[in-house]
Amino acid sequence: MEENIALEVKGVGRTFSDGTVALQDVSFSIRRGEFAVIAGSNGSGKSVLMSIIAGLDEPTSGTITLNSCQAGLVFQEADSQILGETPEEDIAFGAKNCGLSKEQVKEKVDSALEKTGLVNKREAYARMLSGGEKRRLAVAGILAMDRRLIIFDEPFANLDWPGVKQVCAIMKQLKEEGKTVLVLTHELEKVLALADRFMVLDKGHLVFDGTPADGLKKELEGWGIRNPLLSCPSIEEMIWL
Repeated sequence: MEENIALEVKGVGRTFSDGTVALQDVSFSIRRGEFAVIAGSNGSGKSVLMSIIAGLDEPTSGTITLNSCQAGLVFQEADSQILGETPEEDIAFGAKNCGLSKEQVKEKVDSALEKTGLVNKREAYARMLSGGEKRRLAVAGILAMDRRLIIFDEPFANLDWPGVKQVCAIMKQLKEEGKTVLVLTHELEKVLALADRFMVLDKGHLVFDGTPADGLKKELEGWGIRNPLLSCPSIEEMIWL
């Protein structure tokens, strides 16, 4: 694998025990520092692909290779990731499991809280945070574990406008810091402005892989995706900040 490749997906397929085919021969690679958006309607295979990349599931065929990095996953349901009573405890949980010393854990926690704008919430009750804050907390935990590939699964689900803005802001920050980011969503108007790469899954197949500009020229509606150009005049405006 080339040194600048963070993730390589080769011929990945996933068929469940009941015969349902979720993915078929999906192949692509993600460069280090690349911000990629994978779109698809419900049932397209996005979440299954995300689970396989994150190591939560295994493909029926094909391979997933992470080049000297591990993936960190921000779940659609942010509450399911909260393990600590407070943000401080929650972030420390993962860092401790990485075998860091007490001093190193504290440094990682402080840095992650600072980067995600949660310093003033460090001792709050984690489950009482807003939806946007919970997703930022998930990112903080990933940063504390030094994950270089960060995957967002439907990051705007069940969020109000302030929450979407918070999530978009942390995504923009991650991009500026050179993190490798993979966003799986059908809400393109909220994040496509950040993307270097745009892919579309439909019924388990990768049907498009290219630039956002080229992707928006396709008949996205045929793949069950609303073209954001219907409401946004340009790609640059496709972010909620």
